[in-house]
Amino acid sequence: MRESIEITGASENNLKHLNISIPKEKLVVFAGISGSGKSSLAFDTVAAESIRQWQSTYPLFLRHRLPSYKRPAVSDIRNLTPCVVVDQRPIGANARSTVGTAADVSPLIRLLFSRVGIPSAGGAMAYSFNHPHGMCPACTGLGEKVRLDEKRMFDPDKSINEGAIRFSQFFGGSWQDFYYRYNPLLDADKKLRDYTEEEWKVLRIGPDKPLVMDYIRNNTGQVSKLPYEGVVARFNRLYLNRDISGLKKEAQEEAMRFVQREPCSVCGGSGLNPKALASRINGLNISDYYSMQVSDLLPVLKEIDDPLGRSIAEQIARCLGHMVQVGLGYLSLSRRTDTLSGGEAQRLKMVRHLGSSLSNITYVFDEPTAGLHPSDARKIGELLLDLRDKHNTVLVVEHTRQMIELADHVIELGPLAGSRGGEIVYEGGLEGLRQSGTITAASLRGGIRPNPAPLPWQEGFEIRNASLHNLKDVTVSIPKGVLTAVTGVAGSGKSSLICQEFVSRYPEAVVIDQGPIGTSARSTPATYTGVMDEIRKLFAKENGVSVQWFSFNSKGACPACKGKGEIKPNVAFADPVAILCEECGGSRYNPTALSYTYQGRNIQQVMELTINQALVFFTQPKLLKPLRTLQEVGLGYMTLGQPTSTLSGGETQRLKLASELHKEGNIYVLDEPTTGLHNQDVEHLLALLRRLISQGNTVVVVEHRMELIAAADWIIDLGPAGGNQGGEILFTGTPGDLINCPHSETGRYLRRFCVEEA
Repeated sequence: MRESIEITGASENNLKHLNISIPKEKLVVFAGISGSGKSSLAFDTVAAESIRQWQSTYPLFLRHRLPSYKRPAVSDIRNLTPCVVVDQRPIGANARSTVGTAADVSPLIRLLFSRVGIPSAGGAMAYSFNHPHGMCPACTGLGEKVRLDEKRMFDPDKSINEGAIRFSQFFGGSWQDFYYRYNPLLDADKKLRDYTEEEWKVLRIGPDKPLVMDYIRNNTGQVSKLPYEGVVARFNRLYLNRDISGLKKEAQEEAMRFVQREPCSVCGGSGLNPKALASRINGLNISDYYSMQVSDLLPVLKEIDDPLGRSIAEQIARCLGHMVQVGLGYLSLSRRTDTLSGGEAQRLKMVRHLGSSLSNITYVFDEPTAGLHPSDARKIGELLLDLRDKHNTVLVVEHTRQMIELADHVIELGPLAGSRGGEIVYEGGLEGLRQSGTITAASLRGGIRPNPAPLPWQEGFEIRNASLHNLKDVTVSIPKGVLTAVTGVAGSGKSSLICQEFVSRYPEAVVIDQGPIGTSARSTPATYTGVMDEIRKLFAKENGVSVQWFSFNSKGACPACKGKGEIKPNVAFADPVAILCEECGGSRYNPTALSYTYQGRNIQQVMELTINQALVFFTQPKLLKPLRTLQEVGLGYMTLGQPTSTLSGGETQRLKLASELHKEGNIYVLDEPTTGLHNQDVEHLLALLRRLISQGNTVVVVEHRMELIAAADWIIDLGPAGGNQGGEILFTGTPGDLINCPHSETGRYLRRFCVEEA
């Protein structure tokens, strides 16, 4: 019998002193609802301790330059092996990080051209857009220029007072709309389509003679002299010709919706200088290699017959072959990594391990099928089994039935989330799980049925002639007032159609994704919902002191740890260690702040209340309304002071949804909202989306999960494949009709899942 990883007393985060044996050389799936403790066990305990001990064998000088891992809250772990974590965190967030660089293919392609390219541009770095010897002098290697798309900025059918300027920073209550509402040279009630050429010039750029306007500040009555600046001129200065990283994230994201990216006219978008582009192999230059699909580049490499070039080409082909294996053959090597989805980023990381001959390694995957169509998910499952068969242990945090059904061993945590989770509710084989009484077992036994009564619709939001990325002149209508699922295999054009084309044409759409709300421990549900301000006011009024005493960022902060709750002393080349602050005991507040109470509790004790407890503790409507919405989206178990950086993707998305529950007449776009969600959480999410629709909203989801697709009112399916073989509308209609569509992969799998569960 193979040995197991033996864990005793695991209590990281919400884990309740677990004792468990994880079998080695097996595919082990960690299941359970969102927030049940899966990641705490797999990543924060097993992976963290393995990496910590592994790194402890390195010299102190080297350890000081590696990420630090503190010892997890566990009594003992035995029989650990070296661990490799493959998660969904972004690979790179800058414009110079590409698929080619992330897959370690670009250096080999540069080497190939430096050896056999004719005429040679020089050494390998002469072909790099990141190096002065190879980059285009006009765009410094970025390959693109950005400009304001005025068609997105202005609505010619409206006047300025009606909202003709779509950018909210210049309209809708912003002080900056003063420039345009009260410009003496413009009629704010006149439709833009009726403007004269001179009026357009004033609105866009400004008059020939400089104009200075008197701005009266509402709060003081003080008059300020403001030089007028047209919309285009002001947008270019504030958002395109300066570093905007210091602006609020919301403002940055909105500004980018009005930006059109264009290839650099000098280098054609390659980022390379003329000398590098002149070098060719069999008629193709290095830019051609980067811009074609990976699946199309493979046969090109086989045509290289130079002995030295053939050897390098074979190395490149092996890596590209692995990309095709993980379903990324539709990508080009020039694709920027900051445009990849979490699932694509994780699969790209997988490529590095597929050719490895290492064995007795523990691989930990975070939802490897995230963002994948069931047909693509099947390939990933086969690769994970292949890793297992090389005598490795494969641990997978997953929710989809496809992956659970592949498992050799299932460990389900629960029974619920947060403080009501963190226990082992099942461990064993798949058949035993099916017969158990757990939430996951119930979801596996439950059937998938197409929506029997999809909502009818009459009007839609039109998208005409969309051709972004691989979209092939797509024209389609997005129904108003219903739930629409946009489906298709990975790379088929779903996100291009909805998250880019649709959102850019209808900028009023509210996009709700699973991106983190805050990356610091200072962001909490209380601060995100705004209830923290009200709580501080209650404490201040009750005690007759300033509200600043109840902020750990201000007067209330512990002087020793500056409100962080922990201290990280400088220990030179040793590993940095976070030590609980002895002064405040981790509360973050100083003794004076903690001496003040409200209804018998101090500020720290109030922050430790769960949402459910806070609804009983407080009576003020300003507090109860936002707290009740958190309870309604299933986050009642969460504490007021829990750092949002510790939330799962599903919890984050529900926290964002909470602020939208009582709104009407909006368009909501959700990109893969079921990522990170258990089937029970999917049902909860679906109920929330139905509630939004019942209030007169329109909801559009880009989705792969069959449970949500089957429940939609309308489906738009793209394909037939990914990359240049996708970008077409294969089907529009109801889930019941999709089952009978012979050309759709989505229809085929929906039919199969419905038949299996019938």
